[in-house]
Amino acid sequence: MRILLVEDDRMIGESVRTSLRQDGYAVDWARDGRLAESALSTEHFDLVLLDLGLPGKDGIEVLRGIRQRKIGTPVIVITARDEIDDRIRGLDAGADDYVVKPFDLDELAARIRSTLRRSSGNAEPEIEILGVRINPATREVIRDGRPAALSAKEYAIVEALMQRPGAILSRAQLEERMYGWGEEIESNAIEVYIHGVRRKLGTDFIQNVRGVGYFIPRPDEKQ
Repeated sequence: MRILLVEDDRMIGESVRTSLRQDGYAVDWARDGRLAESALSTEHFDLVLLDLGLPGKDGIEVLRGIRQRKIGTPVIVITARDEIDDRIRGLDAGADDYVVKPFDLDELAARIRSTLRRSSGNAEPEIEILGVRINPATREVIRDGRPAALSAKEYAIVEALMQRPGAILSRAQLEERMYGWGEEIESNAIEVYIHGVRRKLGTDFIQNVRGVGYFIPRPDEKQ
């Protein structure tokens, strides 16, 4: 999962980015509204954390621009503006949730998981396909009733593919969901992590189309 964090306060930005990376998210951090707009126009994100009091361009303007351009990426506003009118303005501009600073990082993580579930159309907290069950809240993975220990990157691949069973994701698309700006990517990293997943969850769990990408079959497609 790839998150765009839009926050100009260095201390808050560092703590949020560190916490989310520990939870297994790829996090890109923009410190002003115009950079956020540019990133959202050219790159894919699964969710945006958006401050309102930004240099360059106010967060409400950024949010309205996102929705006017029909970008459906879920947005959680994180701001010190705590008046009811501010909350109404943010939600009416297209925010999916509104969190007032100071906030607890565990609560923010829970709101992120809830928002992502709603955006994917999966109301249940767990996803199960072909005998593998994952819980995004705990990063727990169960294979045929037994726990499976996946690394953070292995889990990120499994979650990305299980959220869209049958859909083929290219290596570049998987890298987008696993790595933030400036993170070094080994040329064969995806293949190494997928090899690890197959060793732990079964050789047929993740399949590939040569030269195209990887997918997890839908249950009714399993041979």
